Amino acid sequence: MNLSISGFTAPWWFLLFVGVAGVAVGYVFVQRTKRRRTLRFANLELLERVLPSRPNRLRHLPAVVLIIALTLLTTAMAGPTAEQRVPRNRATVMMVIDVSLSMEATDVKPTRLEAARVAAKSFAEGLTPGINLGLISFAGTATTLVAPTTDRESVPRAIDALKLAQSTATGEAIFAALDAIDNFSQVVGGADGPPPARVVLMTDGKQTIPTDDPSDPRGAFTAARAAAEKKIPVSTISFGTETGRVEIDGRPQPVPVDDESMREIAKLSGGEFYKAATAEQLQKVYDTLGEQIGYETKQADASRPWLMLGTLGALIAALSALFIGQRLP
Repeated sequence: MNLSISGFTAPWWFLLFVGVAGVAVGYVFVQRTKRRRTLRFANLELLERVLPSRPNRLRHLPAVVLIIALTLLTTAMAGPTAEQRVPRNRATVMMVIDVSLSMEATDVKPTRLEAARVAAKSFAEGLTPGINLGLISFAGTATTLVAPTTDRESVPRAIDALKLAQSTATGEAIFAALDAIDNFSQVVGGADGPPPARVVLMTDGKQTIPTDDPSDPRGAFTAARAAAEKKIPVSTISFGTETGRVEIDGRPQPVPVDDESMREIAKLSGGEFYKAATAEQLQKVYDTLGEQIGYETKQADASRPWLMLGTLGALIAALSALFIGQRLP
């Protein structure tokens, strides 16, 4: 039961504390008046023999519990709020996966691509229902395999069907993701505007198409700047190790990851950079992204626990009054 408070929606209800304080002061006044009246008209010798040497302090329990209950109920009526983590009810995410030949490297078992498949499917299946998820694969070109949708079966099916191809067009992949988000936003954007969006880019190598310069007009850095202008952060995952190798035309070729480019893409777009050198690390990265993307922190109503405790306190006050004083407080 969370009793944390960060604000109130109706603080004027705290004026009722004046009444609660009045109840407390009135109870003390009545008890003292009652004692003086008893001493004034009673036979003191008889009282000493009849009354216990110590007064029964339990008789005050119902009143004390009742005052506490009134305090809790007053707090509940003031509308306390607290930061709570709630599922997003609208957002767009484009998952972009590298399928260049370097993804066949076995430095991540069984291969980079197979490990990526498992982690990406888990990410897709675990997203909260309010997230519209799309999928783009890229090698020499970028292909939109699934437009943004809340259907959690279409993306895993498309991930299973991924096939390797030559070259790495990272910039084209980001531009394709931005286009897919724009097209979707035009369809679903209402009075509240388009839903917030993000690109999740997973790649293992350096851009090679249209050139190896990421600042090319269609390069990765240029695309990252375009994403920043649209306020669409790109979260990048650099997947693999420095020692990765693949065979191309019968000859081994080194395929080290390009951490620096991925870090710069994330920085330019306002996203986050993640490094994953194993299948387990990649899974953790996707889990982290799922938590960040699928949920948001909002100021939400927190009056329920105060209301519950106040009601329970009032009930305890009534029961203790019946057992101790044979009457309600």
